Amino acid sequence: MLAVALLGPAPLDPATGQERPPTSPTLSGVYRRPLGNDPGTLDPPRISDTYGRSVAEQIFDGLVQFDQTLTVSPALARFWKASRDGLVWTFNLRQGVRFHHGRELTSDDVVYSITRLLDPKLRSGAAERFAMIRGAQAFREGNVTQVEGLRAVDRYTVEVSLTEAFTPFVSVLAVGHAKIVPRELAEAQGEAFGTRPVGTGPYKFSRWERGKEIALVANPDYYAGAPHLARVLYRIFPGESSDQICREFEEGNLEESPVPPLCRSKVGDPRYLHVQRPTFSVRFYGFNTRFKPLNDVRVRMAITHALDRERILHEIFAGRFQAARSILPPGMPGHSQSIKTPPYDPARARALLRAAGYPEGKGIPPIPIWSSVRSPRIESELDAIKAQLRAIGIQAETNFETDWPTFSKRLVEGRLPMFLYAWHAELPDPDSFLFELFHSKSPRNPTRYANPVVDALLVQARREKDLLRRKEIYQRAEPLILEDAPVIPVWHYAYERLFQGYVRNVEVSGLGEAYMPLRKIWLEDRR
Repeated sequence: MLAVALLGPAPLDPATGQERPPTSPTLSGVYRRPLGNDPGTLDPPRISDTYGRSVAEQIFDGLVQFDQTLTVSPALARFWKASRDGLVWTFNLRQGVRFHHGRELTSDDVVYSITRLLDPKLRSGAAERFAMIRGAQAFREGNVTQVEGLRAVDRYTVEVSLTEAFTPFVSVLAVGHAKIVPRELAEAQGEAFGTRPVGTGPYKFSRWERGKEIALVANPDYYAGAPHLARVLYRIFPGESSDQICREFEEGNLEESPVPPLCRSKVGDPRYLHVQRPTFSVRFYGFNTRFKPLNDVRVRMAITHALDRERILHEIFAGRFQAARSILPPGMPGHSQSIKTPPYDPARARALLRAAGYPEGKGIPPIPIWSSVRSPRIESELDAIKAQLRAIGIQAETNFETDWPTFSKRLVEGRLPMFLYAWHAELPDPDSFLFELFHSKSPRNPTRYANPVVDALLVQARREKDLLRRKEIYQRAEPLILEDAPVIPVWHYAYERLFQGYVRNVEVSGLGEAYMPLRKIWLEDRR
């Protein structure tokens, strides 16, 4: 799996135009990073967006973590072992690790944090990933007050027992929801813990001014060594205003920026560092499959055939992203070039509408399409969608809700008939796409899609230990999902950023920016 780790070009001396010799990293500097929206929360198990994840990753640690090659590596657990049948996992914790408020982390905090993640009152989107822990179901149903399979053996040892072997279990412990929190603070503060988070990570929470910025300060006592940056400042740009971010970057007010067309001319400029790599993601148009007439697969498929996604991608977004031929992105286990999204075919779209009882779209009310981002390009994209739908007789209305928590809440409540959505995997595993988005019981299923055959295949894949057979199961499930058309895959994102020339040691994996280890970055002396 590809990873990028770059030091960047040596900065130029403005007096001589020559490269200055590099300096050594020290605890200094403020790193100003753009954030496309206010997070809903910074409480790890409650987070449902990349904005909160980007911040929380710097504040908290889990038992294990992904390194830049997406290999599971130690974090709060120094080492771990599994029983031969894969049902009992034992984790040995680092000693002397302290939360930001001073108390030492113990095995009790680990047991509490995973139990809390399973608590139905939190409605964590990741709870289903931990359902294989023995006693999890009984706890979630309120029949018991403790999870039988979670046990603090001693102060620094945790034992986790499963009801069945689950192939990616250790990888699941590396996801952002499974961070370890201090019990006394999480219990006392409730939901407010998400606005005043305390973890063990390389940076401590300082303040949050909604709509403006989130500030973190270095944790000099971090177990893996103090970070190089003294402070990290997330500047919030509601609605992901990438052009505004680019202008701020050009004026020297940010250390990094996305690369919208306005910034494209900066690529190759020796003053900046350009980083690009594919990520495990998919951008799609989603349907609420319970909303009439979108509950009819023929109508959903008609819309799928009516939309010329390639044209939208190239004419509006200048081909910045990789066209999605399927749901799983290239490089993800289970991805197959033979699995393809239904093509652009207006004649087929009209035939499907006739078969569904809506000849030339007659009888279909205007379909509301929602976006959480509002920018000139998104508006052009939605205008193109409306025009292409009009060509087969369907009218559509565009709506914007740029406050992400509000948009997310409406999506969960099933109030968005059709919507633009981006999914960034938290695991380098197809389960993170297909189960999370399409299993009928997944709390993160935004389309309310349900197909018992698909459900059975996705559960079977979770249990399968043989990697080849597991891959084959996913390759049976994905075409069934595409035939039901709960989503229309449009593109896969690439991580692409410009960094100021003095930024050093940028490290990016296929999980993208949310998992970028800012503690490794340092800033070259610009004097």
